[in-house]
Amino acid sequence: MREIITLLEQKAKPQDIEIINLNFTPSEVNPVMSKDTIDLHYGKLAHAYAKRYNAGEGDPTFNYAGVFLHNLLFTQYREVRNNNKPNGPMEGFIKKHFKSYENFKDEFLKEAMTIQGSGWAYLAYDGKIKLIKNHEVRDDILLIIDWWEHAFILDYGTDKEKYLNEQWKIINWNVINTRWGKSL
Repeated sequence: MREIITLLEQKAKPQDIEIINLNFTPSEVNPVMSKDTIDLHYGKLAHAYAKRYNAGEGDPTFNYAGVFLHNLLFTQYREVRNNNKPNGPMEGFIKKHFKSYENFKDEFLKEAMTIQGSGWAYLAYDGKIKLIKNHEVRDDILLIIDWWEHAFILDYGTDKEKYLNEQWKIINWNVINTRWGKSL
């Protein structure tokens, strides 16, 4: 990840970038995320960042960061599990920093709701919940939630709290555990 940041800081254009393939089908994440939302969010908007970046259109830093963040986001999803909770190392990590999974979710919501307009909320390697205004590459992301309107508006209207509460049902904690393991 540090290599990505270095390239962006140098304003160098690495090789063409692309949005990863989904590791789930729309029916597996429905009703948390509808097919219409996937078509808009993944199919159109996320791919547009890569297309613009590769074509040299618009702000390359913004477009590159858009691809980077969406690739983290979409790889952490799995099929809906109504009783989905952290497991393995992340279970202990969350207990250490937040005392319980419920406290973590409450703190995550509280912090995410401070975003005015569009952005991202994420759990960092240091156990803090951090925000990204707009798009930005960060090297400390364990788990990330998209707080741009296109991520929730079709399925939840303006009810961001419901959107976030539903996101926990599709987080693949095994992926988050792997991210944590790579940081050690």
